Amino acid sequence: MQSRMGRIGIILLLGLMVPCVLRAENWPRFRGPNGTGVSQERGIPATWSPEEIAWTAELPGVGHSSPVVWGRHLFVTSAVDQGALRFVLCLDAATGQIRWTRVLGMNRSHKHVRNSWASSTPTTDGRSVYVTFADEESYLVTAYDFDGKLLWRRSLGRFESQHNLGVSPIIYDGSLIIANDQVGPSFITALDCQTGRTRWRVLRQSRETSYATPMVIRDAEGNEQLICVSGAMGITSLNPHTGRPNWATGEFPLRTVGSPVFGNGLVIASCGQGGRFGVLQIAVDPTLRDGAAPEERIRWTRKKVIPYVPTPIVYGGYLFEWTDQGLAACVDLKTGKDVWRKRIGGNFSGSPVCIDGRLYAINDDGEVVVIAASPEFRLLGRTPLGDPSRATPAVANGRLYLRTYHRLTCIAAPPPETTAARSR
Repeated sequence: MQSRMGRIGIILLLGLMVPCVLRAENWPRFRGPNGTGVSQERGIPATWSPEEIAWTAELPGVGHSSPVVWGRHLFVTSAVDQGALRFVLCLDAATGQIRWTRVLGMNRSHKHVRNSWASSTPTTDGRSVYVTFADEESYLVTAYDFDGKLLWRRSLGRFESQHNLGVSPIIYDGSLIIANDQVGPSFITALDCQTGRTRWRVLRQSRETSYATPMVIRDAEGNEQLICVSGAMGITSLNPHTGRPNWATGEFPLRTVGSPVFGNGLVIASCGQGGRFGVLQIAVDPTLRDGAAPEERIRWTRKKVIPYVPTPIVYGGYLFEWTDQGLAACVDLKTGKDVWRKRIGGNFSGSPVCIDGRLYAINDDGEVVVIAASPEFRLLGRTPLGDPSRATPAVANGRLYLRTYHRLTCIAAPPPETTAARSR
């Protein structure tokens, strides 16, 4: 009898633990797992008062990179003095206390007025964190363990750009993949995460610098493809294990800033120009192999209400556009046609993220705007942070992280019993 009661107790304890386990989710790269921007977290509020902020941490200098989170470790970058000093910071994700800081000395360099010297988001595999910075002389890649110990460092050569660095690294199957589409000699490379040695490297056509972070997709035939985007080459697919090219759409008319997204069997990417306008967005079928004409791949195009810098969200069978000028649209993924189109107001440089069917984005003035990721438009909240921002939110383990120029703010989901009480 005692043994049976013991087993029942264990079962009840496991049952109580399940919600916490299911809620736990890391945010290991720009726009979260595989760059989708979609989180499985629940309970993050759409608005909050200053008293409901879990913590705020001051950051040195300025940066537009997003935080990445693995368990209790949060990593973020910043820079001062025209990029002469670049910072890698590790914070306790639950309390905001700084665990360690590493400082890299680099050359002062030019940038676009809307960019920063710390705009590339780090990435982590749960053991190490990988950071990229650049000046004209060096595109620097650095790996640290979770205690801040330097593991390895590589320079990928010169970095020539009109606006400085913006693309972020990603991790795939033990490789750190870096898209280096710049004004000068360009390539995509995969470095061994443990050693920093080159696993493969593929040359690219050069034009203007691309700021689009790659992603890996699994197409309808079950094949994994590394999707990269640049103005000079358009949308391209590579084998993520070897770098071997699969197919390409051909060049875009203008530069690429927003990253590619994938949904309904389609790869979607955009191009645009200065003045913060997206001018062309295409959706292509990734299952057609090399030899197919670009027009055969294209399933639809859009030329209005297209983000230039922000990256869209695919959720619930729809594409949600959020433009630099504060226009939002819900788009039918099958046709590329608008379901609705609304003016949100404000200017946006960071990308939205989707949490439990809600889109969260920070405008340039530092106001968090939340709308429903739904075929029916609903404005759910506006909350000022009191500091400008050009960063994309991050969410992990029941907490929302909001990066502004000088601060990092954490909003925690209330305990499940509090949420249930509010809903009654």
